[in-house]
Amino acid sequence: MKVGCIGLGDIARKAYLPVLAFRPGVELHLQTRTPATLTRVADELGVPPERRHADLDALLAQDLDAAFVHAPTDVHPEIVTRLLRAGVPTYVDKPLAYELADSERLVALAEERGVSLAVGFNRRHAPGYTQCAEHPRELILLQKNRTGLPEEPRTMILDDFIHVVDTLRFLVPGEIDDVSVRARVRDGLLHHVVLQLGGDGFTALGVMNRLSGSAEEILEVSGQDTKRQVVNLAEVIDHKGQPTVRRRGDWVPVSRQRGIEQAVLTFLDAVRAGEVLSARDALATHELCERVVRAVREHAA
Repeated sequence: MKVGCIGLGDIARKAYLPVLAFRPGVELHLQTRTPATLTRVADELGVPPERRHADLDALLAQDLDAAFVHAPTDVHPEIVTRLLRAGVPTYVDKPLAYELADSERLVALAEERGVSLAVGFNRRHAPGYTQCAEHPRELILLQKNRTGLPEEPRTMILDDFIHVVDTLRFLVPGEIDDVSVRARVRDGLLHHVVLQLGGDGFTALGVMNRLSGSAEEILEVSGQDTKRQVVNLAEVIDHKGQPTVRRRGDWVPVSRQRGIEQAVLTFLDAVRAGEVLSARDALATHELCERVVRAVREHAA
């Protein structure tokens, strides 16, 4: 199975390549426009010279069975369009694009061509979060905070807060019929944003503070007088009377803890089976993010 990896930045090197490079049956091809990076990463992984590619044309000439896109977001539309037109099943690190119109076009193109398109919402596969999907969820609270990182609103929401948005959509136990947004914007930079989703019998809150003094991610789901809490995707605490703590095993890889390994294998298994994956649900997350962007801009105005 010939699999291409486009873009060799931090997320590719730390999370995806350790899964792809040593997977039985996968012939890994690497592509980046930076020669020094291509040589260094390929040498580290033992990828032979004939599987190192300096441009997308050379990579597409390999008759790929699948591709993973980890290039910067602003070039996603161009790269994904070429892959889909070439009939290559494509997995894209979130988001599909910064602009909703581009995301809509890519999803429509994938459906028109009958080609798989998947977006890397790995938290849907993270063990701690999938366990929360099995817990009563009358109230959901997800905080994903950073320190010293206020940012332009669209960039922050589509590159980072999108994980919060998608995880809430994944966990809500029913149809969303109410959406509200609060935010703090100063000098054009988004300091914090709060998203509230409501439906029949549930409320979900997503919070991101880029000036929180700490980098942390905490998920809590509660209902029927019980609560499950997941701290930094590694520690699961059940509350019913006395808390019960379950920690990630010492030898569990980070990619598995964060759901990336599972997302990769799910995608590759679908490609092998000839199953066409749709990005239509992922597009709904992008649509909700666009609502957040517009609301934040209204607050700023």
